[in-house]
Amino acid sequence: MLFSFLKYLQPTHYFQLYKRNGNSAFPVFSELPNKIKKQLVPNENFKSEQAKEYDLSWQALQKGYISNAASYRTFKKVPTVDEYIFIRLYFHPAWVLYVLLLRLFSFKNPFIEISAWYKSRKIKQSSYLKTPIIHSEWEQNGQNYNTDNRRVSVIIPTLNRYNYLRDGLKDLEKQTHTNFEVVIVDQSEPFQKEFYNQFSLQLQVIHQKKKALWLARNTAIEKSNSNLFLLYDDDSRVGSDWIANHLKCLDVFNASISSGISISQSGAAVPANYSFFRVSDQLDTGNVLIKKEVFEKIGLFDRQFEKQRMGDGEFGLRAYLESFLNISNPHAKRLHLKVGTGGLREMGSWDAFRPKKWLAPRPIPSVLYLFRKYFGNKRSMYSLGRTVPPSIIPYRFKKNKGMMLVGSLIALLIFPVIFIQVFRSWSLASKKIKEGSLIKKLDS
Repeated sequence: MLFSFLKYLQPTHYFQLYKRNGNSAFPVFSELPNKIKKQLVPNENFKSEQAKEYDLSWQALQKGYISNAASYRTFKKVPTVDEYIFIRLYFHPAWVLYVLLLRLFSFKNPFIEISAWYKSRKIKQSSYLKTPIIHSEWEQNGQNYNTDNRRVSVIIPTLNRYNYLRDGLKDLEKQTHTNFEVVIVDQSEPFQKEFYNQFSLQLQVIHQKKKALWLARNTAIEKSNSNLFLLYDDDSRVGSDWIANHLKCLDVFNASISSGISISQSGAAVPANYSFFRVSDQLDTGNVLIKKEVFEKIGLFDRQFEKQRMGDGEFGLRAYLESFLNISNPHAKRLHLKVGTGGLREMGSWDAFRPKKWLAPRPIPSVLYLFRKYFGNKRSMYSLGRTVPPSIIPYRFKKNKGMMLVGSLIALLIFPVIFIQVFRSWSLASKKIKEGSLIKKLDS
């Protein structure tokens, strides 16, 4: 795929897989419109012309190119030094060293590896995300975009979060797009039917006694009365143009999925890679608008992820493989409160890589079920090397590079414990794989 070293650093990324039609996610550089080429920066440090073109293709996709230019269906091998140049451009130096060590321990030619690593030492990390591709078509459609009053079904599973759900529903009462219903699958104990009488909304409330998140979402979708499903968490806050901006995104980019962005603190800055429109490499069921045709084609959510994690990521991957266009939409923003009670925290694992008990599986089995099912065992092991050591530190230090390094060092010290955790997860994932997916079809 593009640059082969990506298998070490993004082993289970959507774009590492070819779609069912044989296309990759990466556009052929020579086929890009001139107005897009002008927004890309050629890097003359690459030794081969092939690597230069692949780098420009990478830039185009990462900076927000969205269109129908031909995509690469095969990739040629590039010189090892170009591989190191590439990862130095787009990844932290610590990860470059990680790749070098991984290749040396994999018995690659040490002279070639060390020489290529050394020759690329002066390459500085790129700041390409500061200059995303401009999508003038969004602004040309204006702020008062006509959403044609299409009917939308807002899907909300909830569990023991009435106080937070109240605020979220009040936000929905203020939407500028008014033709929508709200389908709530309430799993709370005790169930408070009268709670819903206070809202001026088209509500369809379903009381589900079984605490099962993916069953709840599937049920709500099946009971909905529209061709557009907007998935929403019960601990979220949104602005009045939230629904309208999701609909506008589908229209402007002729997309099937609009993936909104999430921030966890009011007023917090949006991460650079989510601050502009681009082809999305993830799907978050707390803030995403999906056309019914997607579910009709690929089925509902896989219930193998019940009480575990990454069910939405798996659905997004299925949609990607079937070539449904999923757009990361910075204008459909939500505040995700991530409250400490209720919801998935009462059902099972909230964090995919940080178990609550010392010898509990790490990561939770559904993660390895997803990785192994779509990417195979080898790439899954690469992913474990990338994700498990840093997961030793608490979640709140997730973006602290120093603490991530500390976590990796601690992982070495407690390796026997980590091995047991991973082995348990691998074994449980094997059972899931043997059982197979639990994906129900959506009737047309």
